Amino acid sequence: MITEKGTKENPWTLKTPSLSSDFTMHKEVKDNKEVLVCTVGKTVLYYDYRCIADLHAMLKKNGDWIELGSADEQKPAKDGTVEAWGRSEKNPVGGWYGLKKGLRGRFGMYVPPLMEKLGLADLTHDSKGNKMRAK
Repeated sequence: MITEKGTKENPWTLKTPSLSSDFTMHKEVKDNKEVLVCTVGKTVLYYDYRCIADLHAMLKKNGDWIELGSADEQKPAKDGTVEAWGRSEKNPVGGWYGLKKGLRGRFGMYVPPLMEKLGLADLTHDSKGNKMRAK
């Protein structure tokens, strides 16, 4: 029996852009909303599922590499990065794609590897300063 990838029972197994840490993601419905559940060790983060399509559209429109710029929610995101876009009032949801107060950041760390796995984006895998672009 083959179970669909990306479910709670069969999550995507991913690595951070620098390839230094493992984490999983899966899709589920929480409070009548489709969400990505990102599990890093014992920490669980939630992102609005539409971030995948929205980020892909933004990357396609941009057409070039964009720095990821991952940062915790409490720290400012570097301008012009995927992380800054994931919190911007100018993105399609008008703010944070992260849904768990206090853990809404790290969008640029955890969403890009899933997009690479899904064949939607190319990602660099350097120790720092990684970038992504749409496929």
